[in-house]
Amino acid sequence: MKNPIVVGVDDTETGQAAVSWAMHRAAALKLPVVLVHALDDRWSYENYATSEQLRKFGLELLEKVKAQAIETEPDVELNAKQVSGSIGYVLRKQSRKASMVVIGSGESWFGGAVTDRALQVAAVAHCPVAVIGTNAGDGGRQGILVGADGSEEATQAVAFAAAEADREGQALTILHAFGSPRFRVPEGMPGRDLAVRAAEEERVILSETAAGLAESYPDLTVHQVLAVDTAPAKALVEAAQNARLLVLGSRGRGAFKRLLMGSTAHAVLTQLPCPTIITRISPVKRGQ
Repeated sequence: MKNPIVVGVDDTETGQAAVSWAMHRAAALKLPVVLVHALDDRWSYENYATSEQLRKFGLELLEKVKAQAIETEPDVELNAKQVSGSIGYVLRKQSRKASMVVIGSGESWFGGAVTDRALQVAAVAHCPVAVIGTNAGDGGRQGILVGADGSEEATQAVAFAAAEADREGQALTILHAFGSPRFRVPEGMPGRDLAVRAAEEERVILSETAAGLAESYPDLTVHQVLAVDTAPAKALVEAAQNARLLVLGSRGRGAFKRLLMGSTAHAVLTQLPCPTIITRISPVKRGQ
């Protein structure tokens, strides 16, 4: 059996968009879908009536969402279940046997930002995580954008994005941004040559990241963009405003490699410009 697409279910507008997006993807890839509602009733354990009410609400929500999902793509194999635990715990566990986890980003029914939970899921899942906003179905969006910085995570994100772009018949843009406006050195000032050499080195990294794509995907149009005066998250958010999809590695080559999610991916998800997939690094088999 193929690994399913797992969708975190809630009653928000972005939650509905996430289900619709996942169903369309599942239909295209001929994958099953599992709708999962996390029953986080830890704070109500001592109140049986409240706990039971939450359980009933979750089951009714699943039935409603399942019916809507079937209308969207009736040929997709679909299952639904309610699992006790926090959203991060539940979807992390479900992600072990999933091809992708999909979650919406927006306001939750009880207050508080679902974005916080989307960040949590994207940080701990064992498979790629797609975070979907209300702009997922906007018409006219074109192209797939991927962030690159020379890290192994980013290189694998580029490979993932290239496969997506080729499958969907979309152009691929690889964007590498480094530094910030403070990186600029005026003409004639000490350090100007160093800044120019640094930019040239980063351009080489960008070219190396794109190397091999033409051989693997001869019909794929690839654009390379180097942003030398904009912080990575800002550059990605701006460039992805009209993109069909944004792909990022879970971490980059920054100083905090022990973090579950890199600062760029974290910042982008809080300003979600379009459907965004956070990829997970896969172990690379090396010769003995």
